[in-house]
Amino acid sequence: MTGYCGVYRDVIEKTPMKPSVLLINPWIHDFAAYDLWYKPLGLLYLASILRRNGINVTFIDFLEDDPAMLFEPNIHMGKRKPDGDGSYAKQKIKKPLALKDIPRNFYRYGLTANILLNRFKKIPRPDAILISAMMTYWYPGLFDTISFVRHVYPGVPVVIGGNYVSLCLEHAAKSGADFLLPGAGEVSVPPLLKELLKIDIQILPDPDDLDSYPYPSFDLLKKPGSLPIMTSWGCPYRCSYCASYLLHPKFQRRNPGHVVDEIEHWYLRYGIRNFSFYDDALLVDSQEMAVPMLKEIIKRNLPLHFHCPNGLHIREVSEEIAMLMHKAGFKTIRFGFETSNLLRQKQTGAKVNNEEFVEAVKNLQKAGYASDDIGIYLLCGLPGQPADEIAESIRYVQSFGARPILAEYSPIPQTTLWPEAVASSPYPIAEEPLFQNNTLLACRSKSLTVETYQELKQRTRRSHS
Repeated sequence: MTGYCGVYRDVIEKTPMKPSVLLINPWIHDFAAYDLWYKPLGLLYLASILRRNGINVTFIDFLEDDPAMLFEPNIHMGKRKPDGDGSYAKQKIKKPLALKDIPRNFYRYGLTANILLNRFKKIPRPDAILISAMMTYWYPGLFDTISFVRHVYPGVPVVIGGNYVSLCLEHAAKSGADFLLPGAGEVSVPPLLKELLKIDIQILPDPDDLDSYPYPSFDLLKKPGSLPIMTSWGCPYRCSYCASYLLHPKFQRRNPGHVVDEIEHWYLRYGIRNFSFYDDALLVDSQEMAVPMLKEIIKRNLPLHFHCPNGLHIREVSEEIAMLMHKAGFKTIRFGFETSNLLRQKQTGAKVNNEEFVEAVKNLQKAGYASDDIGIYLLCGLPGQPADEIAESIRYVQSFGARPILAEYSPIPQTTLWPEAVASSPYPIAEEPLFQNNTLLACRSKSLTVETYQELKQRTRRSHS
C-alpha cells in the first residue's frame, strides 16, 4: 500500500480487559471542503451509548487540527477562525479516474498518515472499528480510511454507517468493510457489537424519546473551539431535493429546556462559547421549540454565539423570533429560500413563498441584523433550471437588503427529484457517486455554462440594490 509506512509492528497490540471499540471520522477526498462548525455528532452520541454499556471507546478524527502538520511535507495548513469554523489542512492527491477531465485539483483533507500512525500507537488494539460516512461523493476518502486501518489492525472487523451507506448501500458494498449499517447507528450498532464482542448491551436510549439520549462524548474531541447541538431529528417538509426525511423518517424533538441545559453544561465545563445547529427544522412550530429555547438562553444570560449554517426555515421568522434570535446571540444565520420563481417553489416543496421571504427579512432587519448577516441560500443547477431564473432570484434577494448565497445542487439518491436528475445529467450519477458532487453542477441546464455560473457568483458579491 503506497504512501503508508511499514508493517506497523510498533502499533500497540494489547487488548484491555473491557471490550474496545475505535470510532473514526474519515478523511475527505474532494475538490474543496470547508469546516462550517462540523463535528461527527452521530459518532459522539454512539460513543456515549457504548460507554454506558461498559465498552472502552477511543476516537480518532482524521479531520482535526494538529500542530505537527506544520512539519509534514506538501501540506497546505488550514486556518481556524476564533468562532470555530475554518479550513482543513489538505494535501494534493491524484484525482479518481472518473474525474480526470475535471480541470481542478483534488485533495485529501485532514491529518497525514504519519501523524495518524502516531495516534494509533497510543491507543489499545480495538475489537471493532466503526467509521462514519457523510457525503455520498466523499466515498474515496472513506475507502482510503478503511484500507489504512486494515493495514494497522489486520483482522479487526470494520463497520461503516452514515448517510452514504443509507443512500448508496449497493455501492458501499465495494468499500471493503465487513459490515454495512444503514439507518440510525444507535439502533443497528448495539446488536452487531453484542454479537461481535459477546457482551450484553442493555442500556440503550428510547429511539422515540430524544431526551433519553446521553450527551455526546465531546470529551473525546481535542480542544474544540465550537460544539454542535441537536434539538431535533428529521423534518416535517418533503422538499424534492432533500434527503432529510429519508435519513430520519420521523420528525422528533427534544425538550427545549433540556437543550439549554446541555448548552450551559458545555459552556461551564469547557468554556465553549460558540455552538452550531444543524437541525433541518429548528424554527418549525416555533412556539414549541425555538421560542421557549431562545427565551431560556436569554434568561440565563449566557454569553454565547450561535451559528446556523444548515439553512433555517424563513417562513417561521416572525418579529418575535427575529428579536429573540438577535438577543440570544445568533450570529451566523442562513435561510433556505432556494428560488424566487413561484412555479419552482411549488415543484420543490412549497416550504416558502416570496411574501413570507419579504416579511422575514423585514423582521430580521428590524431586530438589528445587517444585510450581510442575512444569508439566503439559492439553489443553483437544478434539473431544467435556466440561468436567468437564478439571476432573477439573486436580484430579488438583494433588492430587499439580504445576502444571496449560491447553493450548488447535489443530486441525492432516493429523493423525489432523483429520477429527473438522472435523466437530465450527462454524467452517470446513478452508477458513480463521484458525479453527485455539487462542484460539478451535474444536472445544470445548457444555459448555465461555466462562464455564466462564475458571473452569477460575482453578482452575489455585489452591493445590494
